[in-house]
Amino acid sequence: MHTHTCCAPPFIHIFDTNRYTMNILHLSLMACLQTIAPGNDSIMHREAEIFISSLPAGLQKRQETAVRKATGGDSSSLDSVRASRNSAFTPPQDISCIDIDGKYRLYCPADRKASQLPLLIYLHGGGWCFGSVNSCAAFCSELTRESGIAVLAVEYPLAPEYPFPHALRFCSEALRWAHQNAGKFGFDGKQISMGGDSAGGNLALCAALENDSYPLKSLVLFYPVVKAWNDNSASWNRYGEGYGLDSGIMEAFNDAYIAAGDSKNPLVSPFCAVSERLAALPEILMINADHDILRDQGEEMSRKLSESGVKVTRHVLPGTTHLFITVPGQPSAFRRSVTLTSEFLTVK
Repeated sequence: MHTHTCCAPPFIHIFDTNRYTMNILHLSLMACLQTIAPGNDSIMHREAEIFISSLPAGLQKRQETAVRKATGGDSSSLDSVRASRNSAFTPPQDISCIDIDGKYRLYCPADRKASQLPLLIYLHGGGWCFGSVNSCAAFCSELTRESGIAVLAVEYPLAPEYPFPHALRFCSEALRWAHQNAGKFGFDGKQISMGGDSAGGNLALCAALENDSYPLKSLVLFYPVVKAWNDNSASWNRYGEGYGLDSGIMEAFNDAYIAAGDSKNPLVSPFCAVSERLAALPEILMINADHDILRDQGEEMSRKLSESGVKVTRHVLPGTTHLFITVPGQPSAFRRSVTLTSEFLTVK
């Protein structure tokens, strides 16, 4: 191990707690940590508007091209995208942060008092093609600070070099590792949850679907991919360009991750899982962005989960767009998500 300080019956309960910012390319990750009163719809709307207007013209198309080129064997442009989204993160002094074997990053309160902490295993977003433990570091750090729990971020392998099922296998292994090392690192083995944003939410849900051996207390899913195809939904068609996740790059992500596989495989698209399998899932918190191509997928998935007997709480943050967990620019949505997650994970 390498250690250092790192640079009730089932229901769906839908909340609409539906933007102030600067050019996101010049923000540090710490900008996400400023406190703005949560639950203020007009502020979230305004922040998202400014966030979208600050995105460089053609950025999504360039990233889509990079993913497509990498799928064809030339990863040079995608490597540049990955590097641009992998800024080192220095945690606050009240957060202990260690890297473990090049696979995991563990966040704990620096002054931890409990010998056994609840644990959230966290899987970053990035379309399975980019992102890292650095890209979700602000969220993991702030969640630990607010909730007092431990968070284990996972450095899973990326597509298209490592298509399905590589990332999923790695994330499933993280669940096994957490249970087997609970005593060593002070986790409460009965309170291990898993979560992630976007593609990370997909991986968390799929890892839970194939898990038959290690107890999971709950799942935390931020705007997860649950159908790895163009679902032709109202949100897909309305927000398919100019809202932080264009439909073109989402389809490129899907193609890179699935490769020669089947998009309807339930471990790729969990919406395709049968009700009997869904019924075995733990309680779920889902938080969706409002102006996002994946919003309606989230609504359909929540309904299907509830009909299968899973307790689901779903929030839609009004006016928000994709990316508010990992890309600075929508601080109220970020803050609200930290609080909702903290409350969900620490309820007795």
